[in-house]
Amino acid sequence: MHYPHTHSIARMRRALLASCVLGFAAVPAMAQDSDEPVAQNRQTSSNVIVVTATKRATTVQDVPFSINAQTQEDIQKSGAVTLEDLSRNVAGLSVQNLGPGQSQVSVRGVSAGQVVRDQPGVKEQVGVYLDESVISLSLFTPDLDLFDLNRVETLRGPQGTLFGSGSVGGTIRYITNQPQMGVVEGTAEANVNMIDGGDLGWHAKGAINLPMGEMLAARVVGYYTQYGGFIDAIGPAGGENINSGERYGGRIAVRMDSGTGFAVTPRVVYQKVTADGFNRQEIFNLYANPFMTNPVQLGEREQYLRLREGFEDETFLFDLTMEADLGPATLTSVSSYINRDILVSRDASALTGSVSVDLGYPDAAVLLPSNLRDTTDLETITQEVRLSSNNSGMFQWLIGAFYSEADRVYAQRLPTPGYAAATDAALGAGTSAAVSNGFDVDSPFNSDLPYDISQIAVFGEASFDLTDALTVTAGGRYYDFEEKRTITTGGLFANGDTDVVDRTASNGFTPRLLLSYEVMPDVTVNAQASKGFRLGGVNDPLNVPLCNAQDLALFGGFQSYDDETLWNYELGVKSQGNGFTFNAAAFYNDISNLQVTLDAGSCSSRIVFNVPDAHTAGIEAELGLNPAPGLNFNLSGSFIEAEFDTTLPGALASATGISEGNRLPSVPKFQIAASGSYEWPVSSGADAYIGASVSHVGTRYTQPADQEGNPRTFVHGLPFAGAPASASTTVDLLLDSYELVNLSAGLEFENGYSFTVYVNNVLDENALLSFDRERGGRARLAYSVGQPRTFGITARKEF
Repeated sequence: MHYPHTHSIARMRRALLASCVLGFAAVPAMAQDSDEPVAQNRQTSSNVIVVTATKRATTVQDVPFSINAQTQEDIQKSGAVTLEDLSRNVAGLSVQNLGPGQSQVSVRGVSAGQVVRDQPGVKEQVGVYLDESVISLSLFTPDLDLFDLNRVETLRGPQGTLFGSGSVGGTIRYITNQPQMGVVEGTAEANVNMIDGGDLGWHAKGAINLPMGEMLAARVVGYYTQYGGFIDAIGPAGGENINSGERYGGRIAVRMDSGTGFAVTPRVVYQKVTADGFNRQEIFNLYANPFMTNPVQLGEREQYLRLREGFEDETFLFDLTMEADLGPATLTSVSSYINRDILVSRDASALTGSVSVDLGYPDAAVLLPSNLRDTTDLETITQEVRLSSNNSGMFQWLIGAFYSEADRVYAQRLPTPGYAAATDAALGAGTSAAVSNGFDVDSPFNSDLPYDISQIAVFGEASFDLTDALTVTAGGRYYDFEEKRTITTGGLFANGDTDVVDRTASNGFTPRLLLSYEVMPDVTVNAQASKGFRLGGVNDPLNVPLCNAQDLALFGGFQSYDDETLWNYELGVKSQGNGFTFNAAAFYNDISNLQVTLDAGSCSSRIVFNVPDAHTAGIEAELGLNPAPGLNFNLSGSFIEAEFDTTLPGALASATGISEGNRLPSVPKFQIAASGSYEWPVSSGADAYIGASVSHVGTRYTQPADQEGNPRTFVHGLPFAGAPASASTTVDLLLDSYELVNLSAGLEFENGYSFTVYVNNVLDENALLSFDRERGGRARLAYSVGQPRTFGITARKEF
């Protein structure tokens, strides 16, 4: 079923028109050029990194809270190609990889469990921005290409004052290089890599900055990446290296600067990510297991497929940033429109087949290939307008307003050719048509869930220098949110809902107070108390026909869930000197109504509900050393205690893992990374360098319930192909810690050429990233795993 979006497009046009009127109305009052785009692209000769985490240009060391900035040079020399790669070098940042384009980000241990493809109502805990435009979408954190980025900023702790909902744990900001006036520059890059035991991969990327007169400049970026696969599959749809994929796209930004304090930057961003399969390593499958008459033991980086799988994520973004220098203040307007189309196509044969076994269908029906297709069609418009002081005085201020409107249509289909005939033969003629509710009778599960989500907010922040050494900053944000969801379902596995409407709404205020004290030159102590929030929502109905009586009783009462709120208290120090920087912070997060995601067992459903109390507490530190010319060392690490402070009553505690003292899911207690490099001249026009890094990620649980009765014995209850109903698999659900070692070496020439050879995951660690279970573990058990050892070479030309 298709839902038109003409109304949202009309709203986009109105918002963009309003922003244009607002910007151009300010033209007569302009006086001088805005310097922020220059600051965004600048890294000073003393290696001071300029950031805009407070929506002003300042240095990392001057930001009065905990922040990390990975620069373009850091990204290139580390060989990072994804946010997950970057996270290993950022204290307190962790990424749970659930497949291409399906990562979950957490900061400082604020995590509520694995969110999977069929939970469209769940909101994100970490806000993700591309420059000024918000792009985060719960599970589907955009897998952006890191080429031609100026830096990636990680803002730790709640950022609700300036960045709003979804920033309860922190905010990630991808900052791109902006068009520069009067400068012709560019980069071309090519790479070839080979995965040990896997496929060949490669990429080609380019960026160019072109001045077009005195007041106009454009920056154009394009890229194509071919990912090598490394997972093998057996079965009717088997093959080698089945999880290969590609990513391609680009950006075009044009900056128009009047030279009198008014600048406009329209931009278009396009990206498409596809994958031919998933990084899933199975240990049990209904069709491939050691209990069958013809036993099958799946091996490392291996899975079973009756159908090939796939993933597609197509993103289009248009944004318009306008800046006007009004003398004592700067006016900024940011308008954006995002359209994303996402498809997750999975082999659900084991899921459908397990239900068929329960219903007593013959083996031929159990063997029918079944394809679960989850689609997301998203259109979002946002408008932010803010006014900030434009001086270097002792009092600085910023006020603003924000509006967003999102239309998200989520749909599921389970096409299983031949299933209607099997159903009618087993359950009576006409059964499949009677339960279809207008959907295809050969699809035993179908759902359409259109969401309309709107939010308005006003915010402000001000800082005052009480003395030469002491600065106090206070701010707040008021928000008002409404969500409407309509659900229609059909098929044998569904409830048969028809246009059932649910609504939820909330509003609130999130304050922030910061103190910054300069103990001595280059040593600053910062203290912060701040509140963050994550919007609530409505759960999808359980798939009642699939639930056993116990699971229906346990999980059937959770309809809606409230806003999650968090109070963050932290104390940090920032210092720098001759050849070193050292930043550290200790924090305590008091979480109320934590939105925990749970697997509702046999129902093949997932729900969210509020846990009254939880906390995270820890320390994080980052040290950079430059003891001699060309020699650099970096060390970053975090220790985090993330626990529930509530025990649920009765059987819910053991079924959900929500017990006082149990860990919050997906977050390692301990994470540390160390890297070093040495650069030296090899001729009058060339330098050589070598580099190495090692990172350690501690143990984690995928879901809260995984720590109850662990190691866990999954009784499959599926008498099929000779396997008895009593067959069981025991799994240790505590994901092992892992270490990754990377090595690189290269040459850099004065004429702009550079060449790098590298080996990532030198020890070929088979890192277990998350645990996956189908139908409560009855139909399939698996892990998401990391990429094996990879060899590569990159050539780059800068001009």
